[in-house]
Amino acid sequence: MTADPLRSDFLPSWNDGAAKQAIADFLAAARGVPVVDRVAVLDNDGTLWCEKPNYPQLEFLLGELARAVGADPSLAEREEYRALIEGDTAAQSELGLERIALALIELCAGISPEEFDASVRAFFATARHRDRGVSLSAIRYQPMLELLDELRRAEFDVFIVTGGGTEFVRAIGDEFYGVAPERVLGTQASYDFVRDGDGCAGLIRNADLVAADANEGATKVVNIQRALGRRPIFAAGNSPGDSEMLDYTMAADGPTLALLVDHDDADREYRYESVAATFETTGSFLDLAAAHGWTVASIRDDWATVYAADRPDQ
Repeated sequence: MTADPLRSDFLPSWNDGAAKQAIADFLAAARGVPVVDRVAVLDNDGTLWCEKPNYPQLEFLLGELARAVGADPSLAEREEYRALIEGDTAAQSELGLERIALALIELCAGISPEEFDASVRAFFATARHRDRGVSLSAIRYQPMLELLDELRRAEFDVFIVTGGGTEFVRAIGDEFYGVAPERVLGTQASYDFVRDGDGCAGLIRNADLVAADANEGATKVVNIQRALGRRPIFAAGNSPGDSEMLDYTMAADGPTLALLVDHDDADREYRYESVAATFETTGSFLDLAAAHGWTVASIRDDWATVYAADRPDQ
């Protein structure tokens, strides 16, 4: 490998191979791109951290549901909540993840952004991954953390573009990924402007979303334009919910790279082909990657280390 970015400490958790070389070549080529146009967007769930056996945000909301039912047992009779409490996967499938997610979001209505942020941070302080028993910070993907560092070293503006809740990821984005709150773009909660008894202005969450659609698929691309105003030249994702974002990136002028994380390691992580959370697709996502020219990062073959917890120096 002769690309200049390949210092001895370049992406140390990546095995030498086509994916690592593609990243190196892209970063070398990006030096000729004006800094203002060096924009990178990365999905979160399944791309920057492990999304199995449950999304971390779902685990958080299940905890909120347990507390809410403890205070008001009648909530357990609501169709969406009952399916979760009883672990009725058939009912959950019939209801659909989007409907269940919206019902869970209602649990956080009526609190301020600061209160929500505090509750998310409290969750991460104690939560453990169901299978590995480690903190959720430990199930971040070490190779992707190194890639984030390389993008920043190459003077990229780095954004997280997720189907998850904007505020949920903002609460830990800086600590976990070095991504400031204003650089997180996700499914956005809606707020009401209020004044307290002393006339002090503030916000409280309501039960709605800013947009009708979750931040997946084409919605991601539309929101990138709305929030960023710049087309990315690097994108990373892991599911059909990222496909439009990857294609949008590949259509930019000059050097581009679209990276797909392939979950093909049943021993160190999980073996599965990701699906979109809020819509159905057909065919193999890996076949789509080959047809569209995306670079595939195989967890089994391309990653020498998977999790941040598995770094040799830890």
